[in-house]
Amino acid sequence: MINNPITQLEQLTINTESKMFLKETAKWAFFLSIMGFVGIAFLILLGIFSGVIFKAIPQVGQIPSNFSLIMTITCLIVAFLYSFPVYFLLRFSNKMKRALASKDDEILAGAFKVLKSHYKFIGVFTIITLSLYALLIIVSVMGAIA
Repeated sequence: MINNPITQLEQLTINTESKMFLKETAKWAFFLSIMGFVGIAFLILLGIFSGVIFKAIPQVGQIPSNFSLIMTITCLIVAFLYSFPVYFLLRFSNKMKRALASKDDEILAGAFKVLKSHYKFIGVFTIITLSLYALLIIVSVMGAIA
């Protein structure tokens, strides 16, 4: 076993430069979370008013009569799913700012725990999305062959 000084430490010290980077990261996380909530609000509005929007557009082709309902449901589901990582990002930002101001290790650990939850959600959601894309491609190819 290699003796690595980092693994021997029970505590990790955050120096001034690291603190500055974390403070800046918290500011950007806050900005991105606010932009995310604005995007969610637009998605909800699009979902609510999709019926009016699609009735105002001249129909070039044949649009199914329930298309606006499908769009409403889709927009609301996407907004709901998107709210989780955005909320985690906001919580990370707030906790990180508090941890750096108070120099509290428990709050700092909580901030990183929320950041882990953010990335875990994004990772799982990416895996699910890629799996659905693969399934869609397989079904499309099978449909084209038949």
